[in-house]
Amino acid sequence: MAWAYLLIAGLFEVSWAVALKYAEGFTRLVPSLVTIIGMALSLGFLGLALKSLPIGTAYAVWTGIGAVGTVALGIYLFGEPATAARLACIGLIIAGIAGLRMVA
Repeated sequence: MAWAYLLIAGLFEVSWAVALKYAEGFTRLVPSLVTIIGMALSLGFLGLALKSLPIGTAYAVWTGIGAVGTVALGIYLFGEPATAARLACIGLIIAGIAGLRMVA
């Protein structure tokens, strides 16, 4: 169950990061609220995962999910560049997440 909690925490990490972009410096109410709620839920689910996962593994996977998801949505929603080098680096993060999952 800890890995499911960690995945959910990572998805909320992505949600608050994207909402933060839409919040425009916390000047827009709804995106600002989504950001704050997403942060709280992300940390809450991370806390649940940490009951049985090592902190180093859990934190690295949590931030990795957040980074990969945020980059993917940045490309899709905001037209950020999807260069080969950038995608290769994201691939390395995914490989790191998979590796940590296999050895934990």
